[in-house]
Amino acid sequence: MLRITRSIVPNSLTLANLFSGFIAIIYVSQDKFIFAALFILLAAIFDMIDGLTARLVQSASEFGVQLDSLSDVVSFGVVPSFMLYKIYFYQYGDFGLLISGLPLICGVLRLARFNVQTNAFQDKIFFTGLAIPSAAFFIVSYLIFYHTNNLLPEKVREITIFAVTIIASLSMVSTIKFYNAPRPNKRYIKQYPFVTVFFLVALVLAIVSKGLSIFPFFIVYIFGSILRHYFLKYSHKLRIYAKIFSKS
Repeated sequence: MLRITRSIVPNSLTLANLFSGFIAIIYVSQDKFIFAALFILLAAIFDMIDGLTARLVQSASEFGVQLDSLSDVVSFGVVPSFMLYKIYFYQYGDFGLLISGLPLICGVLRLARFNVQTNAFQDKIFFTGLAIPSAAFFIVSYLIFYHTNNLLPEKVREITIFAVTIIASLSMVSTIKFYNAPRPNKRYIKQYPFVTVFFLVALVLAIVSKGLSIFPFFIVYIFGSILRHYFLKYSHKLRIYAKIFSKS
């Protein structure tokens, strides 16, 4: 007999994420890339609220964590890689398959590392490595708003699509700390005012620009996180060396 538990609500939302990713794959195969992008967005909404729901009804479980990762592989790994191949990399044959598959491969590695190295039930301020939904939005926002619309010269697009693919892939498997989305509570806003304002401004600009600002936002987000990571790393080393020399 089927047992009904509280986890059925968040797990159903996770499966809705998975099914949205499946529909996106169908649309990519039909060259309907805007519809595919909309279902990636829908998958991201389900991905966001399933965790919130699990914590709300106190039904977080290891099963839910694994189910979430498997769903993310499809919606934010398979779909962007397939879209990259269909839009541009198909012309490079086997090499194109390899390049377009990098976001999927690195996304799977990132999720596997996340599941075994961290407490998946904890509400995190930082992620180690770019989150796979963020990488998907970085790739898809470029493809939809800049590549397929020919907003950039052809030579620039040829370079940019390679750069976006590689940057997204390497960012996911890196050890760089990336801020998670802000929490809508006074404690978080007081502790991280700059991050809160940054994300709110990005959201408003995305709506006003009808999506055009999403890709530039992710450029600032990714490279800002990289600069922050290395600034903190080397400033810490400099402080250690300064203490050593001051004692000598």
